[in-house]
Amino acid sequence: MPKPRTKTGEKNLISHQLIELRKQHNYSQRYLSYLLQLAGYDMDKNVITRIETNQRYVTDLELQALSQIFHVSYDYLIDGKEREEQT
Repeated sequence: MPKPRTKTGEKNLISHQLIELRKQHNYSQRYLSYLLQLAGYDMDKNVITRIETNQRYVTDLELQALSQIFHVSYDYLIDGKEREEQT
């Protein structure tokens, strides 16, 4: 069974947000991978490149790692929007 892709054929939903977050923080792919490795996640520069160019799926652990590094929600990584607080 083939793995699912987005409506546009991409392998992940976070590539655009990841690129933007890296640019906002002035992080190179190499520096981001360094921060992730310091936090205990095994993600090298090539992993970041492949995620950003939609050549790779993203695991839930990787979503968690990126969310922690950039201090954003999973919702933001996936669709670029923060979820509204429910009352």
